[in-house]
This record gives sequence, structure tokens and C-alpha cells, in this order.
Amino acid sequence: MNPQDMNPQSNRFLERADDYAKVVQRLIEVYAQPFSSFMRDSAIQRFELCWELAWKVLRLKLEQEGIEALTPRQVFQEALQAGLIQDGNGWSGLQKMRNLTSHTYNEALAEEVYDFVRDTGVSLFVALSQSVETWRSAP
Repeated sequence: MNPQDMNPQSNRFLERADDYAKVVQRLIEVYAQPFSSFMRDSAIQRFELCWELAWKVLRLKLEQEGIEALTPRQVFQEALQAGLIQDGNGWSGLQKMRNLTSHTYNEALAEEVYDFVRDTGVSLFVALSQSVETWRSAP
């Protein structure tokens, strides 16, 4: 029997890793489309999904490393300290944008979130996705 089959935590990590890779790809796809308010709103929703899965997959990786973190803020701080992510300022900016997304009915805020995710977020999500893939493959 595969040892991963016996470890539910490892299975959860693999499931979250798969989900995360998919949502990052969807975020990339939306930014490849011509801009419209519909595409902006779609990008913001996909960003929200990326954010949620990013911190959850990182939390599971930290648990595998014996590090407990409960909130997104704690997870990103611990992940930065553990060397799992780079660019703490970029991730902090993404957290700020995620907090703003509850106010995206405001056109100016929606534009700010869309632009920040395009200019900073996509590359951070892609880099994390590449790291997650490496972690998946590690024995």
C-alpha cells in the first residue's frame, strides 16, 4: 500500500494541491482575455479562489513540517519564515486586496484589485503553484 494512502493529511494536501493548480490556471486564462467589466469581475472571483486555496495548501504543508498556523496571516508569516514562499510584501499586498474584495461593488476598488492581481498576484500564485508541484513530487 502506498504510504500516502494511509495518511489523510497527505491526501488532503494532494487534493488541495490539485485544486490550487486548477484555479491558478483559470486565473491565468482570465487575464489572457480582453478587458471588460465582466472579465474584471471574473478575475476577482478567481483571485479569491486562488487566495483561499493558497493559504490552505500552505497551511497543510506547514502542518507536514510540524508548524501550526491557523489564520491566513499566520500561515503566510510562517511560510515566509520557513522559506516556502518569497516576497512577503507581495503576499501582504495580496492579503490587503483579498480584504478589499468584499467591496468590489465600488468600481475604483475593483480596478485596484484587478490591476494588483494582474501586476503582482499572478506571478506569486504561479511561483507557489510551481513550489507545490515540487512538494508533491518529493518523497
